[in-house]
Amino acid sequence: MNGIKGWILVLGVLALVAWGVQQVTQEVSNLGQAVMPVRDMQGALSTQVAQVLHPTPTVVPDPVTIVHQVRQLARLETVQYTIEKVVTAEAGQEGLWGTLFGDRLLFVAHGVVIAGVDLSKLKPEDLWIQDGVLYVRLPEPEVFVATLDNEKSYVYDRDTGLLTKGQVDLETLARQVAEQAILEAALEDGILEQARANAEVFLSRLFAQLGFERVVFVYATPTPSAPR
Repeated sequence: MNGIKGWILVLGVLALVAWGVQQVTQEVSNLGQAVMPVRDMQGALSTQVAQVLHPTPTVVPDPVTIVHQVRQLARLETVQYTIEKVVTAEAGQEGLWGTLFGDRLLFVAHGVVIAGVDLSKLKPEDLWIQDGVLYVRLPEPEVFVATLDNEKSYVYDRDTGLLTKGQVDLETLARQVAEQAILEAALEDGILEQARANAEVFLSRLFAQLGFERVVFVYATPTPSAPR
């Protein structure tokens, strides 16, 4: 009888211990679930603090640096004209003297005129950023080269008087006049306007590669001259 009571007592103690362990496990589980929202809140708060202390950087290129990079291009040749002109040069063609001492030649001139923008004249104040737009004040376009192609230019005809071998420098004078005529023809045809438009297209692509998607070119308004 005493042995049976002892076993009953042992089983009761084991059941009590098992019940206590189950209660402790349940409490720990409830505590873990209660702590999870706090941990989530702390994680979100840490992320927000990190964003404030270490925000995503916004990189804006320095216009002064861009000026130095662009100026390295120096003279930006953006357009080339090839022009042909026929020039007449003559000397001593008045009356009878022309037959005896006159000199006349026809000169066919082939010339090349190159225009563009001299970017070495660009200053730091000529580039500025406003509302995400890059504003550029370009130097005025100019003619860099206006010259004859000597390989293609030639004297087509020359007529000298009976008593003369011709004026020595007449062809030189014809070449000088032809070179000036070629330059004037290119200017009248709008070579400077074309040089400016081509420069804007080229530089827009360059600035886009440097990070500027929106570029506006500005030019100084000419001061009107006083009436004569």
